[in-house]
Amino acid sequence: MGDVYCKVADRYDAVSDMISMSMNKRWKQRFIEQMRPMPGDKMLDVAGGTCEVARRYLQYQDTVNHDTTSSVHVVDFNDSMLQVGRRRMAQSSWMDNERVTFAQGNAEDLADVPDNSVDIYCISAGMHNLPHPERALREAYRVVKPGGRFACLEYGHTDTP
Repeated sequence: MGDVYCKVADRYDAVSDMISMSMNKRWKQRFIEQMRPMPGDKMLDVAGGTCEVARRYLQYQDTVNHDTTSSVHVVDFNDSMLQVGRRRMAQSSWMDNERVTFAQGNAEDLADVPDNSVDIYCISAGMHNLPHPERALREAYRVVKPGGRFACLEYGHTDTP
């Protein structure tokens, strides 16, 4: 799976836009709104390499909450995806103020993230790629502070009765 993402990293969001007929932009914005971020929240964005969700989160914090202290730590298993995110954020004040940080890592083993250290654990379009999603859920439970939020956005087909 990693090789696929290396090949499409620069075009990943454009392809997602095309496949979803740009609905994913609305879904991601609604996803952020439903998280109800609070001023000062620390978000862990897992499988967030291109920073689409991280960018929306920080924009929300800046414009809705008038907050300049919240932060996001982006983790992705694929360095090519993280490089796209770093390039996108490079000229932002968020990078200058260290409100966004990056690490290559595995959702199923977030060893570098301390227990009870994040207010929001976010994973968007990443859970379905994990060979052991139950491990990622255990890690999410471990790193989220008591009273924190788990947010998962997945795309797919559902059968409606």
